[in-house]
Amino acid sequence: MSAMEKHLFNLKFAAKELNRNSKKCDKEEKAEKAKIKKAIQKGNTEVARIHAENAIRQKNQSINFLRMSARVDAVAARVQTAVTMGKVTKSMAGVVKSMDATLKSMNLEKISALMDKFEHQFETLDVQTQQMEDTMSNTTTLTTPQNQVDMLLQEMADEAGLDLNMELPQGQTGSVGTSVASAEQDELSQRLARLRDQV
Repeated sequence: MSAMEKHLFNLKFAAKELNRNSKKCDKEEKAEKAKIKKAIQKGNTEVARIHAENAIRQKNQSINFLRMSARVDAVAARVQTAVTMGKVTKSMAGVVKSMDATLKSMNLEKISALMDKFEHQFETLDVQTQQMEDTMSNTTTLTTPQNQVDMLLQEMADEAGLDLNMELPQGQTGSVGTSVASAEQDELSQRLARLRDQV
């Protein structure tokens, strides 16, 4: 097995490893969702919110691992073609040598930078890969959007068949996310009452 073939094997292995990490994040997301339900059942909204943030973070991480897995896979296919056609350039071989440690680190930013170097070795820079990158950079945020958290909390409460009363700070009373539903409910009740009056 030539050095280049060995590196090619490592690329394919890394794509599988990234895929595995994506599945691991999926499992973590499910576990966090179960914790959200438990916390809501105990009436502990603050804890539920923390688990909701974790669940969303795991979901985003899972998507990022999956995207990177697809990207590494695409690069592996190009390298395979270059090897088969005997068109491995010196600069390509140089980039390949530096990749083993990076791929083992499973660090998405480092792998992304490495894939950038790789793609510069190929004349046609795949448009799709670039789009993937743009989408990915948009989802790799450490902050979790609060509206996503609120929606996930509400969804878990609904699944558990519970009312989610999120207490607002400074002693204000009210519930988040349920006001719209209750307004619709009131309107429905009023309509029913009017209909009954007419009968």
